[in-house]
Amino acid sequence: MNGSGRGRRAVPGAIASLLFSSHPGPGAAVTLVAVVLGIGVGLEPWRVAVLGLAVLCNQWSVGLSNDWIDADRDAAVGRRDKPVARGWIARSTVRNAAFATGAAAILLTLPLGLPATLAHTVFILSAWSYNVGLKRTLLSVLPYLVSFGLLPAIVALALPTPAAAAPWAIALGALLGAAAHFANVLPDLDDDRATGVRGLPHRLGRRASGIVTYLVLAAASVVALLGPAGPIGWFQWAGLALGLGIATAGILLVLSRPPSRLLFRLIIAAALVDVALLVFAGQRLLA
Repeated sequence: MNGSGRGRRAVPGAIASLLFSSHPGPGAAVTLVAVVLGIGVGLEPWRVAVLGLAVLCNQWSVGLSNDWIDADRDAAVGRRDKPVARGWIARSTVRNAAFATGAAAILLTLPLGLPATLAHTVFILSAWSYNVGLKRTLLSVLPYLVSFGLLPAIVALALPTPAAAAPWAIALGALLGAAAHFANVLPDLDDDRATGVRGLPHRLGRRASGIVTYLVLAAASVVALLGPAGPIGWFQWAGLALGLGIATAGILLVLSRPPSRLLFRLIIAAALVDVALLVFAGQRLLA
């Protein structure tokens, strides 16, 4: 390597930049949950595969639309993790990819039936509504409640004979969505405020938002224990104890020290416990 290139970071190509702009980590996590739920309710392998691909396209579309719409804001606060803000890829390219993957998500769901397709369309529209403007309002949590609450419903409707998801499963999904909203926003509160974004977590403040997040996750653990029909097994009791333990520790930390990355990691840990309990329910997810 010659001296002129020393210390410079190579600019990713268009495909890599699109992938980074799609928020691949959260998207992969939501897709994995959908796939495992599909296996749990007994979907045929091809239906599980189609469901997973459709949800992955859904998540790509939501992530890409976020980076396209927020490009100016991200550039203003110097976001180093945003390819559009760094000029690695054209804003119009990300916009077009967001629309294309959103359309692909809906089309891919069609083989799973019209009810599943309609529910999935509402999921995507709800998630896009957050990026388009609801993130700046007191209703910022609403798209997360709707979209995450619909995920168990989409899985149940994807069965050969469409079924309804149990109310407890929809409630648990919505609670996890609310926690995801707060967990996603907490690290970026200062940057958001600087660019005029004042959603519910911003109005509550960092400390109150942290407490609300843990209380929501604790409620999700209780729903996961009491919601499914049938006897309560050791796994559910263990999940409740672990979920409540993490939530209690998190609240105590919020009250005793300045916010830190440890709080964010505890939020993710508690959410994973509740997701595991949702997946463990299997066919009890159905109404």
